[in-house]
Amino acid sequence: MIVMSILHCMTEYITVFKDWVISLGEKHEVDPLVLGSLYLISKIGFFIFLAWLLKNLKVKKAILIPLLFASLSFSLPYLYLVIAGRNISIWVYLFIGLMFIYGGFSIWKKITIKPSRLS
Repeated sequence: MIVMSILHCMTEYITVFKDWVISLGEKHEVDPLVLGSLYLISKIGFFIFLAWLLKNLKVKKAILIPLLFASLSFSLPYLYLVIAGRNISIWVYLFIGLMFIYGGFSIWKKITIKPSRLS
């Protein structure tokens, strides 16, 4: 009896959450299913390209192409939000911009570190 009550509450919360996400998508003209799919696919792609980049680093091959693909893969859902989204708060754009700036800075910092400091 208690389990059925808990399941009913969980189902109700999931329905409310789903309706909220769909209403946000309609408000901002973004398909939540596309955004979620891009997010999941981009993270899988990001880790694949990051592994490729690390492999190239170990064998001292060029890292520019895997780095570009990893960056593009990481930013794909955010680019979709910026391009397709409407009526989005300015703080979302600021957050995305700051995230890209910080990511670029941290990658630049890691690439330009002197080899003697790596150990």
